Amino acid sequence: DTPTQLIKAVVSTQSTGEIGNRVIFDTLKSKFALTKPDSVRVTAIDFDGVQYNICNPENMEKSIIEVHARMGIFKDLKEHGVEDVLKREYGEYLVHAQDGYDVTLKFDLNQLPEDPEAKEAIALKASLLKRNCFASVFEKYFQIQEDREKGDGEEAAVPMAIVNYHEEEAMYISAETDRVTVIFSTVFKDPDDVVIGKVFLQEFKDARKAHQQAPQVLFSYGEKPRELQNVENVLSGENVGFVTFVLFPRHTHAANRENTINLIHQFRTYLHYHIKCSKAYLHQRMRSKTSTFLKVLNRAKPEEDKKFVKRG
Repeated sequence: DTPTQLIKAVVSTQSTGEIGNRVIFDTLKSKFALTKPDSVRVTAIDFDGVQYNICNPENMEKSIIEVHARMGIFKDLKEHGVEDVLKREYGEYLVHAQDGYDVTLKFDLNQLPEDPEAKEAIALKASLLKRNCFASVFEKYFQIQEDREKGDGEEAAVPMAIVNYHEEEAMYISAETDRVTVIFSTVFKDPDDVVIGKVFLQEFKDARKAHQQAPQVLFSYGEKPRELQNVENVLSGENVGFVTFVLFPRHTHAANRENTINLIHQFRTYLHYHIKCSKAYLHQRMRSKTSTFLKVLNRAKPEEDKKFVKRG
């Protein structure tokens, strides 16, 4: 992709939710635009326990900027080709990871292209580091499904992918001839979250009636789906929910798979963000209504009788 195409593709997706890390993008974009290199040291925490460190190397060479990432999911993604995907996406910018980190990107400001638009595209791609790591497992199973559909794939069963993407929570991916099934397990810390989550996920389910091209969405609480009956160490409990996406070839083929990955890899964040926003909105309405009732009660108080009786 050209820099312009990359920027337009990501910006169009960001209209419904950012897929890249804003801290990485803004920091690199501003540093790449400087005529005189400046020192940088920025630490950022992303969703799903991902940690970033943007800094100069130990020798404090200001013309070199390194982006280090520590991801709990990286160990699970290694068997699904995450290292090959990162080499493909970042090329010469990908270097040996520093101790304590899983991925390191290195940018020499003196070697960057002169075009400001090209520099912005590099910063944008760096901000997609977590997304591109997630992409490895999705690309693998999307390709397995496509090969089987064409009759090119092996008939032997491919083990289900298990990615522990969040504390106590996991993502399960399997491919068949006509579909790819993605299951998220998620924990609801508050009983109220279960109620709001049910309402929210029901909207996903009902949306398919109006939009036939949408993937099928199933959800359950406390009881694991049929696809996970033979899987060990699956989280259980009344506060555990399972959300299943059934992705059909129209979602996984080459023309649409990039957008599918952009959206589905951040589903857990999307779900819990909207649950928290819903609770905040309800609390705001409750406080507003309470304030209105108090005003009504204050107006209903009888005025004190100011008349007094003169004695003597």
